[in-house]
Amino acid sequence: MQLNPYLSFSGQCEEAFKFYQSVLGGEILATMAYGDTPMVDQTPPEWRGKIAHMRMNVGGTLLMGSDSPPDRFEPMKGVTIALNFDEPAEAERVFHALAPGGAVTMPIQETFWARRFGMLTDRFGTPWMINCEKPM
Repeated sequence: MQLNPYLSFSGQCEEAFKFYQSVLGGEILATMAYGDTPMVDQTPPEWRGKIAHMRMNVGGTLLMGSDSPPDRFEPMKGVTIALNFDEPAEAERVFHALAPGGAVTMPIQETFWARRFGMLTDRFGTPWMINCEKPM
């Protein structure tokens, strides 16, 4: 079994995944627009280029997502994507790359358990926890 986060967007899934690919070094494995599905005839023309499913490999974990139709979209809440790093400098780099245009909940800093820890919601509405634990 593999546990994979699945993100919902309000029309910017492709932009978000290309951004995550550049920041996290992932590889986009699959992209399917609504216009490429059997639902094309039931899809409004302006929505056919939006993403029905996208999949990216990030460090051996799959990150998946799609654009939710406007009448079904709900902002992400009650879940956070946690990224764990071995090096503080890499944690800092990723945190500062994800932060612009978003909202920092906790600036990245040293804590009692981590060499670096910070929380933010990026400009696409995805909540992130960036962690670089202290050796136990």
